[in-house]
Amino acid sequence: QVQLVESGGGLVQAGGSLRLSCAASGRTLSSIAMGSIAMGWFRQAPGKEREFVSAISWSGGNTYYADSVKGRFTLSRDNAKKQVYLLMNSLKPEDTAVYYCAARLAGGSYFEHYEYDYWGQGTQVTVSS
Repeated sequence: QVQLVESGGGLVQAGGSLRLSCAASGRTLSSIAMGSIAMGWFRQAPGKEREFVSAISWSGGNTYYADSVKGRFTLSRDNAKKQVYLLMNSLKPEDTAVYYCAARLAGGSYFEHYEYDYWGQGTQVTVSS
């Protein structure tokens, strides 16, 4: 089992910044090859489908971004703490959504939500205009 806990959401004005954190824990993380693990962020706005935001591999540190957030969001990780951080700058009202952290334990696409095995409870991000 893997537990994911997000934090850092809130209300911010357009142009502002927020940093989301996701802490991962669980015995499963210790027993499988770290190189295959990826951590991702997805978001879901009311009435819309869950969409990919960003992802990172634990070992290689490769990061991936949706076109809509590229250049504004930065994803980083702390392997020792098993945490990932999503720094969101220049926020726009269209970034308003519930943001979910997810863990993918085996190989597969970084971009598809169905490839991820574990999910956090989500954290609300609201950007006012």
